[in-house]
Amino acid sequence: MALAVFKHQAKHCAVYASYIQHLNISPARISSVKDIPYLPISFFKTHEVLSDAKTPEIVFSSSGTTGMVQSRHLVTDVGIYETSFNKAFEQFYGKIEDTCLLALLPSYLERDGSSLIYMVDALLKQSKHPDSGYFLHNHDELFHRLKKLQKNKQRTILIGVTYALLDFIEQYQLDFPELIVMETGGMKGKRKEMVREELHNLLQAGFGVSAIHSEYGMTELLSQAYSFGEGVFHCPAWMKIVLRDTNDPLSLIQNQQTGGINVIDLANINSCSFIATQDLGKIYPNGSFEVLGRFDNADIRGCNLLVQ
Repeated sequence: MALAVFKHQAKHCAVYASYIQHLNISPARISSVKDIPYLPISFFKTHEVLSDAKTPEIVFSSSGTTGMVQSRHLVTDVGIYETSFNKAFEQFYGKIEDTCLLALLPSYLERDGSSLIYMVDALLKQSKHPDSGYFLHNHDELFHRLKKLQKNKQRTILIGVTYALLDFIEQYQLDFPELIVMETGGMKGKRKEMVREELHNLLQAGFGVSAIHSEYGMTELLSQAYSFGEGVFHCPAWMKIVLRDTNDPLSLIQNQQTGGINVIDLANINSCSFIATQDLGKIYPNGSFEVLGRFDNADIRGCNLLVQ
């Protein structure tokens, strides 16, 4: 399927086609997935990355500091995104209907164009629990809501931007071992960046949980990978991580070496499914992966994981 998507996008995505041409690669000669070239993610900042002639239904944009050029993902069929995040969430966390979902995402709520907020909005609408909802800076209300849910033994997921979760546990302490705490990464300039182990230790102690879950997603992708703890992520079946050589970006490397993260996301059928990110990572034999940090001089991204 990835090869079929490549042939389609090499023909219909003007930016990708031009990039491939400049590499002197003939799409007709690509017969293996390992030979597919990956489009640098920075093209989403400078070009309209589209493989579809339709008018975009929605445009997702990246977060960033003032003056930073934002990535823009033009989505011509938002239904594909909805199918992708719903199926992935159900695969990793089960049906949302009977789960209480709490969202502590102030920086995302305070701007337009967040693909994460679009996803959380949809999941909140599907959750039938009356206590599901957003929290901006009302930490006291969130604390009492969590205490109530703990008392009722309600299955609960708290998804939060990293700095807001830290702000919360500086004020309140919980012992809620059944709670799923999912951090989306990013300090948004509010706090100094922290290594993952230090951050997760603080959050585990503050919420009284044994592990911190994480989501690996970004504006330029319509799929997400999830971690159940220790920063090891798993992809849904239509998403795959491969690594490139940090010194030779057109060459792939083997498992358990550190390299640049390339993503195949088949949900990106109408933009580009083959993306070379600015993240560094490691892949394990079972296909799971770890994010170890960023390339030097790469923009700090709000959705990004922390430097190892």
